[in-house]
Amino acid sequence: MSKIWTKNGFQSENEWGFLSEGAEYLSVEDAKGSSEGNLAVRVEPADDVNDLSDKLGDIAIIAVNFPAFADGRAFSHAALLRDRFGFKGEIRAFGQVLLDQVPLMLRCGIDSFEVSDEATIKHLDAGHIPGIEHHYQPSMNEPAKANSYSWRYMANSG
Repeated sequence: MSKIWTKNGFQSENEWGFLSEGAEYLSVEDAKGSSEGNLAVRVEPADDVNDLSDKLGDIAIIAVNFPAFADGRAFSHAALLRDRFGFKGEIRAFGQVLLDQVPLMLRCGIDSFEVSDEATIKHLDAGHIPGIEHHYQPSMNEPAKANSYSWRYMANSG
């Protein structure tokens, strides 16, 4: 059984359904051709999120798939959507969402998680989220700090 978790805890209601239970999200290809708004889109690891750049205003939620622990392409998808394209909607992780990757997913701009792993659910419910206090790279959900050593923002500072 899956649950939806955000930084505010587990959600009792889920407007978009569970991908693990067959919720209907459009593929990237179908979303490109849709003329409707308020879309829910599923991004698979091999998809190109550049294909969504013209449709982001019509998309409410993008679910990025983590099919295996060692497949990190969804991290890149989320970071591109937030940083390059300025996507403001919800980005949800689904698939192999495991506790030790949740802090990294948050830093890449993912803000909700479809969690089915029992140990991960238990730790998230108890508020036990692992993490590293100091980072070299900037986060999608934290502003760049003045006088920081971030390679990414130094070129833009001045």
